[in-house]
Amino acid sequence: MPATSSHGYSTPKPKVLIPEKVSPDGLALLQASLDVHERKGLSPEDLLAIIGDYDALIVRSETKVTAALLAAGKRLKVVARAGVGVDNVDVQAATKHGIIVVNSPVGNINAAAEHTVALLMAVARNIGDACASLKAGKWERSRLVGVEVKGKTLAIVGLGKVGLTVARIANGLGMDIIAYDPYANPSLAAAASVELLPSLSELLTDADFLTLHTPLIASTKGMISAPELATMKRTARILNVARGGMIDETALLEALDAGTIAGAGIDVFTSEPPKPDDTASRLIAHPKVVATPHLGASTVEAQENVSIDVCTQVLSILSGQLPRSAVNAPIILPEEYRTLQPFVALVEKMGSLYTQHYKSKTFRTTFDLVYEGSLAALNTTKPLFAALVKGVLTPISDDLNINIVNAELIAKERGILINESRSRENVELEGYSSSVTLRARVSPRSPSTSRQNKDPFNNKPVQQDDQIITGFVSHNTPYISRLGRFNTNFVPSGTFIICRNYDSPGKIGVVGQQLGKVGVNIRSMSVASLDKEDADLDKNGSKEATANGGVEGQNEALMILGVEGTVEEHVTKSLVGDEGVLEASVVVL
Repeated sequence: MPATSSHGYSTPKPKVLIPEKVSPDGLALLQASLDVHERKGLSPEDLLAIIGDYDALIVRSETKVTAALLAAGKRLKVVARAGVGVDNVDVQAATKHGIIVVNSPVGNINAAAEHTVALLMAVARNIGDACASLKAGKWERSRLVGVEVKGKTLAIVGLGKVGLTVARIANGLGMDIIAYDPYANPSLAAAASVELLPSLSELLTDADFLTLHTPLIASTKGMISAPELATMKRTARILNVARGGMIDETALLEALDAGTIAGAGIDVFTSEPPKPDDTASRLIAHPKVVATPHLGASTVEAQENVSIDVCTQVLSILSGQLPRSAVNAPIILPEEYRTLQPFVALVEKMGSLYTQHYKSKTFRTTFDLVYEGSLAALNTTKPLFAALVKGVLTPISDDLNINIVNAELIAKERGILINESRSRENVELEGYSSSVTLRARVSPRSPSTSRQNKDPFNNKPVQQDDQIITGFVSHNTPYISRLGRFNTNFVPSGTFIICRNYDSPGKIGVVGQQLGKVGVNIRSMSVASLDKEDADLDKNGSKEATANGGVEGQNEALMILGVEGTVEEHVTKSLVGDEGVLEASVVVL
């Protein structure tokens, strides 16, 4: 039945197409105010022919939402994926057409955690092997003796929502819980009786059971390979219900064959479904492996949760509101776009630069965000707050859909505190009307505040200074004007190698030569000098420089190199040394 507008005219209800199964409760939510069409079994051609009549499309994993389909959906406002991943949706094309893509990243948390514990118990008690043996007519009790989990150490990599839920369940089984996650919320970890360890290597040596709960990003791909497996106990067992690709399947297979790892419970694989005779298939067939076909989210309750979640979001979007979990929803609202958009881009880049550049140091969770100049007069800075949260967290977690609706909640969950302030100081003399400064401070509650770090080059105590990044916008282009103690001026876009070195002749040549040897092409270069106050300090107290390739009274500098392609970790390590630089990091912006 058509709806009635405020002017008394009859308006048609928005139309929703659902070509796959959605729970009855989710359908009921939609049917109360929308025109819902369930059309299961549509071919891609059929879907393409009718999509132009619909305002919303709700899919699971089977329907392929291609660029062509999105282009044909002239009325589409939202595509909803009832699940976590959006691999079957062309998000870039949806964004181009102004179509919001939503998913349900939290609806299956409990299901994934329970499946992890199910695999843990199955591996501990040889359930898979025992079941196959019994069905083959054998009775092999003595061969299938298992181990108890009570009193054993469960090591968790990634203490997010799923990792914490696993920890709470394992606590009930009497297990000791340790975890490695440099970005974990210490308060939440303590509440779940989890001991946070400072390094992955320390975690691995203590583990009786190891479970992974991180997203698949560059830093986690292949994170458990032959060297890591070699440090673990021969009695250790490994679990993965997160993402395929984080465990080197070949290395794990070899360790199981050699008896240096006791067993594994695997739900996800590098390629799904695995091809016959590939490594994943041989891993699945191994007698010490309990394998399931990506069932982490496959429970009646989880499917119900994600259906209700995405249906609720579809209702919100079609009524003109922002969704909770939009993959591509703008951080910024349309009416603020013209003024704030360049600064939203700047602050997001600053947050990402912070996380990547300072990753070798302790991750700080207390930030000051200072708006200077005309930016200080804005009515709202919510988009800038959200941009910082997104920038800081995206390099370490690719499964967060951050916008102005959920940014504050996500920051709170991650233990991140952001203090915003405004300064009306005139910055126009610097050549721009507004600037933003990000300052990462050591939290007063942090254990690190009670101990002093040592400079790795002179072994003397050093002050844990605030980590500072400043930026501005010129002609709608963001620039970074300060990075740490150094004044600079570069556009934060692309891949950069950032080197800290003594400002002496020959350093640029050494770095260029090293990069040339490994085929890394330099597309741009800038040298950042010390801020004047810091330079004066260096001149008065740097006699140690002579022992490290510098001369007394010499200043440090940053070398910021824009490069093409991927830069491996061994490349940056090769730059550090007496003839090269003091520190080197890679950032992708």
